[in-house]
Amino acid sequence: MPTAAPARMRTDLRNVAIVAHVDHGKTTLVDAMLRQSGAVAGRTELDRVMDSGDLEREKGITILAKNTAVTWPTPDGPVTINVVDTPGHADFGGEVERGLSMVDGVLLLVDASEGPLPQTRFVLRKALAAHLPVVLVVNKVDRPDARIDAVVEETHDLLLDLAGDLEEDAAEQVLDMPVLYASARAGRASRTRPRDGEMPDAQNLAPLFEAILTHVPPPDGNAQAPLQAHVTNLDASSFLGRIALCRIRAGRLHKGQTVAWCREDGSIRPVRITELLRTEGLERVPATSAKAGDLIAIAGIAEITIGDTLADVDDPRPLPRITVDEPVIAMTIGVNTSPLAGRGGGRKLTARLVRNRLEAELVGNVSIRVSPTDSPDTWEVQGRGELALAVLVETMRREGFELTVGKPQVVTRIVDGVQHEPYELLTIDVPEEHIGAVTELLAARKGRLEQLGAVSGDGWVRLEFTVPSRGLIGFRTEFLTMTRGTGIAHHVFDGYRRWAGELRTRRSGSLVADRSGAVTGYALSQLADRGTFFVEPGAAVYAGMVVGENPRAEDLDVNVCRERKLTNMRSSTGEELERLARPRILGLEEALEFCAADECVEVAPEVVRVRKVMLDPTQRARQRARDRAARA
Repeated sequence: MPTAAPARMRTDLRNVAIVAHVDHGKTTLVDAMLRQSGAVAGRTELDRVMDSGDLEREKGITILAKNTAVTWPTPDGPVTINVVDTPGHADFGGEVERGLSMVDGVLLLVDASEGPLPQTRFVLRKALAAHLPVVLVVNKVDRPDARIDAVVEETHDLLLDLAGDLEEDAAEQVLDMPVLYASARAGRASRTRPRDGEMPDAQNLAPLFEAILTHVPPPDGNAQAPLQAHVTNLDASSFLGRIALCRIRAGRLHKGQTVAWCREDGSIRPVRITELLRTEGLERVPATSAKAGDLIAIAGIAEITIGDTLADVDDPRPLPRITVDEPVIAMTIGVNTSPLAGRGGGRKLTARLVRNRLEAELVGNVSIRVSPTDSPDTWEVQGRGELALAVLVETMRREGFELTVGKPQVVTRIVDGVQHEPYELLTIDVPEEHIGAVTELLAARKGRLEQLGAVSGDGWVRLEFTVPSRGLIGFRTEFLTMTRGTGIAHHVFDGYRRWAGELRTRRSGSLVADRSGAVTGYALSQLADRGTFFVEPGAAVYAGMVVGENPRAEDLDVNVCRERKLTNMRSSTGEELERLARPRILGLEEALEFCAADECVEVAPEVVRVRKVMLDPTQRARQRARDRAARA
């Protein structure tokens, strides 16, 4: 039950974030909490309701941190629980950090079979650094391969490792962390450790709600103090314009109130709050006032941005800006410069539109950086990882942009006169027969095996590597091919170390069109032994466009527009149907992974193509000669 709290604390409110590795059940647990609290009464279907974006549903991951509110009854009256659902993928770590700035405690979900993985360490380290109490929830205990005891022990070992950097009192608090066992999909939780996947005393999520009320402290903040509200996220409405999501740290806020807007440049100006909203279940509803501890949304400030503070007009006290880890991956984004520009279904083709869209992304995405390049129509965009940047490009593509996207590169640093590069902690789960092949693949990418152990008794093993971030560019496709789609790989940023030297991440070459035209079935049939093609008969190509993959580690110019020569002589096989292998259609992420150093990706709403940066073959040959001379 809710514990006694100082007078200025609110016993009617809790703010909690759910953090975990990707696919460990965060969003499913939020669905169950909404259902059992009655917050979504009348809705018959409820499946990953917090993943509202199209890309989130297609990829099955959470990309943006979102919050909802549920109400749970207690003998002392109903308690509102604001729940923040955070991403589980390392590339969206900025969303996790932003979500943690809104709450007073976290639920740490760990899969009962997979156990703690790299992102588990990342989110837990962030939570402990913020001195937030942690409630461990072992999820999916009804899995047939669940290893509950081992997972709890592994999580405690991880806590002990991370607690070594904390103060003694904080470390003792971490070691007293409560443990719950749950099946989010079944909507059940228990404080009693299940046996053989059974939880006979678990009928619903009441034990989870009670643990939140007991172990997550009420928000601390004096409602009588001068106003301090921190902007943690942004949204937009066609009716209200830009909406700022805020955590009120102190004081009170009213609709129509004039407040001091404290900006990043240090300036402070008075503004009026035209609309005040609070969350009920999945909806935002109008409110007249809010006070310290509340998570609210406000409208009326067109240029407000993340990290700004709304303060008392007579006594403005800006809060520290929200900081996130620096980006480690960069790629260039510019206008589409291919000969087929404007023919891919795009409506937004100019440099001005691209620049404005990237600047708009900076407002709501604290994890990326955008900087100009030597070309006036190209910009360098830095982010946490390939997936985060690919999501940005895919979003722009769906908005009607046509773009040229460069191959992802790592962001390096100079430390004491020596070049350093980012490294990743990579965890791989594979059947044991693939250990040798995976180790060889990562050794070629400068990876170092740190740990090897069995995941379960069914022949699966877990390998942990430290590997340069650039060694993982293009790794996923080759890894899945090598393990026949059975391997599981996750990675998280592990700091900067000395440059590991040259490495070759791609063993194949490209088949490059040597002329413009339409692809013919006859040409593809004649070139079938050259490799795998990405195009089909009738597709438009241009000189310098990559039309396939050469199994040899060299590029090959080919004529895919060649037509059959017609004569008046009939062949005995002339009427036979030409049977062609199905082309390999590259999606955006696959195209970015496939890219070689001298290639880029043409992105349009209707098509994704890989092309050479230099379309002219003579220029490419001269550049290769210069590169060889520079290495000699």
